[in-house]
Amino acid sequence: MKLLLDTRTVLWALGSPARLSAATRAKLEDPRNTVLVSAVSAWELEIKRALGKLSTPDDLEEQLRAVRFGELPLRTSHAKALRSLPPIHRDPFDRMLVAQAVVERLVLVTRDARLSANHGWRSEVWFGT
Repeated sequence: MKLLLDTRTVLWALGSPARLSAATRAKLEDPRNTVLVSAVSAWELEIKRALGKLSTPDDLEEQLRAVRFGELPLRTSHAKALRSLPPIHRDPFDRMLVAQAVVERLVLVTRDARLSANHGWRSEVWFGT
């Protein structure tokens, strides 16, 4: 299974794993699964950090490597996929994560109920972090 973590899930996986469900932790730790973190999430974290809204790890890349999370770059095809998404979410970061999950055929791991409903995209959204 190929998983794409939303930004909140990334923070919880790295700093507060007890906030994740046992099922989510098991999937993240299963070596058969590929776990990805989007450059979009790193961008969102840095913006919120600069605004003083969030404390983020200074060594984010190292922490991601230590838990074997891969990086998903942002591509033009991801941006283009935004055209076909319904207006279910106003947050541009969440919309881009959904677009990436659709294009790359990833399971988006999120607790956001607006993203977990079936809106007709091909990618599964796993509600239950």
